[in-house]
Amino acid sequence: MSITQQYLLDTYRSRQHGEPVPPTPGRHDLRLVRELRVRRQFRAVLAGHPARGRMREAMVRLLHGRRRQVGC
Repeated sequence: MSITQQYLLDTYRSRQHGEPVPPTPGRHDLRLVRELRVRRQFRAVLAGHPARGRMREAMVRLLHGRRRQVGC
């Protein structure tokens, strides 16, 4: 059974029982990913680790690239 079919079945059952409709699949996925990232960063700070990873590297490239363009 796919996620869509399960959602439709759950929606049908909730309406039959007069209960609120469940949230649509994938509605809170982006929020969950952000919360996990923030929690991981927070735990790294508590452990005394410096900020690192793809996001930091991208920011460094962006900042260094802009500095070079402004100085030219």
